[in-house]
Amino acid sequence: MSGTTRWARRLAPLILILLWLGVGGGLGPYAGKLSEVATNDQASFLPRNAESTRVLEEQKAFQRSESVPAIVVWTVDGDGDGRISAEQRAAARDALASLDGTDGVADRPSPALPSDDGKAIQGVVPLDPELGEGLGEVLDEVRAAAERVPGTTVGIAGPAATQADLGDAFAGIDGLLLGVALTAVLLILLLVYRSVLLPFVIILGSVFALGLASGVVYALADRDVLRVDGQVQGILFILVIGAATDYALLVTARFREELPRHDDRFAAVLVAVRRSAGAIAASAGTVALGLLALLLSDLTNNRALGPVGAIGVACAVISVLTWLPAVLVLLGRAAYWPAKPAAAEGGARGVWTRVAALVDRAPRKVWAVTTVVLVAFAAFSPTLTSKGVPLDEIFVNDAPSVAAQQRLGEHFPGGSGNPAVVTAEADRLDRVAAAAERVEGVAAVTPATVTGRPDGEPRVVDGRARLDVTLQDAADTEAARQTVVRLRDALHPVPDADALVGGYTAQQHDTLTTAQRDRALIIPVVLVVILLVLFWLLRSVVTPILLVATVALNFLATLGIAALVFEHVLGFTGTDPAVPLYGFVFLVALGVDYNIFLMSRVREESLAVGVRQGVLRGLVTTGGVITSAGVVLAATFAALSVIPLAFLVQIAFIVAFGVLMDTLVVRSLLVPALVRDLGPRAWWPGALSRPVVPGPDAGR
Repeated sequence: MSGTTRWARRLAPLILILLWLGVGGGLGPYAGKLSEVATNDQASFLPRNAESTRVLEEQKAFQRSESVPAIVVWTVDGDGDGRISAEQRAAARDALASLDGTDGVADRPSPALPSDDGKAIQGVVPLDPELGEGLGEVLDEVRAAAERVPGTTVGIAGPAATQADLGDAFAGIDGLLLGVALTAVLLILLLVYRSVLLPFVIILGSVFALGLASGVVYALADRDVLRVDGQVQGILFILVIGAATDYALLVTARFREELPRHDDRFAAVLVAVRRSAGAIAASAGTVALGLLALLLSDLTNNRALGPVGAIGVACAVISVLTWLPAVLVLLGRAAYWPAKPAAAEGGARGVWTRVAALVDRAPRKVWAVTTVVLVAFAAFSPTLTSKGVPLDEIFVNDAPSVAAQQRLGEHFPGGSGNPAVVTAEADRLDRVAAAAERVEGVAAVTPATVTGRPDGEPRVVDGRARLDVTLQDAADTEAARQTVVRLRDALHPVPDADALVGGYTAQQHDTLTTAQRDRALIIPVVLVVILLVLFWLLRSVVTPILLVATVALNFLATLGIAALVFEHVLGFTGTDPAVPLYGFVFLVALGVDYNIFLMSRVREESLAVGVRQGVLRGLVTTGGVITSAGVVLAATFAALSVIPLAFLVQIAFIVAFGVLMDTLVVRSLLVPALVRDLGPRAWWPGALSRPVVPGPDAGR
């Protein structure tokens, strides 16, 4: 080896390490800055082309100023006959009036309106939508003014209060979520490697990857190329940490195998990277392409996750294939200190040898039993209700806005605070209002007026007028959604009215409809993309179809288990409509990852020793590392549950449990048993399907 080559081998790793230290120092802080460009506004979660979205845009013109309503509700403390007194009503009126002109209050508050049962009062305070982090302070001022009404309990409901609670929930993303995820990964890596240095090297690489991804996403979001919300931000953090750690486990496991075979650690790193890069690239490609398929969705936050997640996966791969090899070249065997890297044959002992022996001895029985178990769980998947999460279950803790909304619903019509919003041609407003009043489930119809009072002159903007339709049922119920359907059926035929129905309940209905359409479109696209990647990687038709079928079965089985756990253990009465789609994209794409790691090694071994021994050797050599990777990924996704939102808790359970089941059952038993039972036929029409295979155990 020439002197120039030796210097190049020493300098290249040092340069890469310095570059990544620069990336970490320069871009790392952007993980905490993503919240600055994140938006959690209402339109973020709505279908682009739905009727309710069009209404949301139209109704802005009817507001005298842009505002987000905070609904103050007073209920009596229970003394006397429990009814609101004239003095309390006057005090509530004065409290609302005192807020007019307060910083952060966008317009004049509404009058104080008593409930029909006389036990509560409500009033609406329109707040500035640009308050941002100052929203909580303004709500505190509203509460302080409202608490001047004696003998009452005060609650604040409505979009402003919900937005404040969401802000509090997402406040843990930058610190708590990352801290929990990284701590869980570090503990698992310490147990897996029984090494001091390597776990910190891997963790540092995942943090660098997250910094790079955050910097890229921040730059694109700041230029309005991408959009980010709290959910997307949280999933990006978890996805990058999990993917970077998984890919690092694959490289370091292969490096440990190669170290005893090479005197030169640079050569050992090159072989390890070369033999693992194909599987890493293919697995990352399936995840990235699966996420990019979300661009076909009509829901804004779904489309946002696609490119953001793909960027995160790409950054994870770059880190693993540059930072990690550079550090391994410098550390060599010391990376595993105080443990000593064992020879490759050493991994052929222990639990995975026994698992491989079971698969070899009775492959048909193994795959038949595991298939029956998975099918039994999958039978419960249709019971998973994905028609939305009720308002009182959006937060898994006791959010103040939820309690206030419940009190509001106890004393006012179920739809109070969340009316259906109708826009129509102004010269047909009377006919539209009359038609709306006749619809079953409608409690009241009120026009938007110039003065803001129900008896005022209707406000007309560009020839359009607005009606607020209060529903009898709570806005988040199936009964309310059916009322919206009836309302649309009644108003659309009104001649020349061009009536549109929006509002919270209509948005929920449109979101459910769009989510069903998205699943029907995106799921087949993801399956086709994954199949094409597997065809290219494995040079086979039969095996890719088997792999996709097994991970799809695992997904259905996971949904079945989730349906039971959500209802009977966690107490959820509904599931967010995006949960099944997100669960599919993550579980199928990530599940195929582990099968790619397994089957690429099985193919490599089979080319050398034959199909039968190739399956067994592949299972034994990859068993430990893939199981470790699965546990790491499950732990990182489980960390999402620290954010107290039902959507993220549901995603956390489905992905974490599904990944574990895929790792321990599908990849460890079902797939090897199927391939072992089929023998060379599993590799048709590739070279391994032919009668003569190199090696002493050719054929079977």
